[in-house]
Amino acid sequence: MTALFCTNGHVVADHGAGGDVVLTRAAIRLDGANIAAIDAAADPQPGEEVIDLAGGWLLPGFVDTQVNGGGGVLFNDAPDVDGIAAIGAAHARFGTTGFLPTLISDTPERIAIALSAVDAAIAAGVPGVLGIHVEGPFINRARNGIHPADRIRPLEPAMLDLLCAPRRGIVLLTVAPECVAPADLMRLAAAGVVLSAGHSDATYEQAMTGFTAGISGVTHLFNAMSPLTHRAPGLVGAAFDSDAVCGIIADGLHVSAPALRLAMKAIGPDRLMLVTDAMPGVGHAGDSFTLNGRTIRIVDGRCVDEHGTLAGAHLDMARALRTMADLTGADISSLSRMASGTPAHFIGLGARLGRLAPGMQADFAMLDARLQPVQTWIAGQRRA
Repeated sequence: MTALFCTNGHVVADHGAGGDVVLTRAAIRLDGANIAAIDAAADPQPGEEVIDLAGGWLLPGFVDTQVNGGGGVLFNDAPDVDGIAAIGAAHARFGTTGFLPTLISDTPERIAIALSAVDAAIAAGVPGVLGIHVEGPFINRARNGIHPADRIRPLEPAMLDLLCAPRRGIVLLTVAPECVAPADLMRLAAAGVVLSAGHSDATYEQAMTGFTAGISGVTHLFNAMSPLTHRAPGLVGAAFDSDAVCGIIADGLHVSAPALRLAMKAIGPDRLMLVTDAMPGVGHAGDSFTLNGRTIRIVDGRCVDEHGTLAGAHLDMARALRTMADLTGADISSLSRMASGTPAHFIGLGARLGRLAPGMQADFAMLDARLQPVQTWIAGQRRA
């Protein structure tokens, strides 16, 4: 058994029913890939690694459910083990210890390849990969955003069978609830597919029907969806009025500061989770990339096409956490929950990921006092 002795900082331990405990020092004892014990009173023993947090933070590793790319790689273009590994390694530099490579609306053939690639990556032990997020193509053209309109299609029986087939990891599927039959949603949910509503022009009633049929999440709240108005609450209103877990892109560009604060007040950290919607520029020096044959430029921190349409985000999880802190004033325990515990729970992995507690996987994000990333551990191994 090995141990990390953290001192001179803050360790956010235990997101369980008893709430968070912020420790100024702690010996975190590891049993292989898992946390065996957390001892706030122990002194370092000979041979134990002492980590001076220097006023910074040790948090549960971040879980990102929407990662289109990173390290110069777009998942749509590289749906293979090497591509997934490159994306994961790029995001690990910023505290992400679990992620879902995300396929932007594509052909049935490409979806099949991507599903198999993620199975292969998990079998190969690629650090951090938890499954796949298939974002579209079963969405509404009226709210497609950067998704190519010619890829949007109805959910057909063969694809339904493919999505419901057993997989090594999580399958998260973004759909427009008004575009998929409730019976199909129920079958997907029964097969273990995690369903999220997004790129949707749903009425409040259509959205609530989708939630009743098995949709449990909302993809990038506020963006590419019917807004909340006082007589037509739309998907945003349904999200607020449901138990759905809502992803949100906290980059200061996709969602305004007042809207972030309203979401925090209306939903709170147990239902609001940070996502990056990251594109290939994260962890890469390039200032442009190609998406479906179109050049996407990274300008002043935003990814835009030739018309200025946002195309995903140039965002990592550590910056999302900092932005949320700056724009909402949320405390570090709430921020940590939105970056780790809530997304882990949403995809059904809350029993082993997203908290610093005995029995959990030893995934850590070490940040300095300014919440800048310093080091990352995945399953007890230092990865960045």
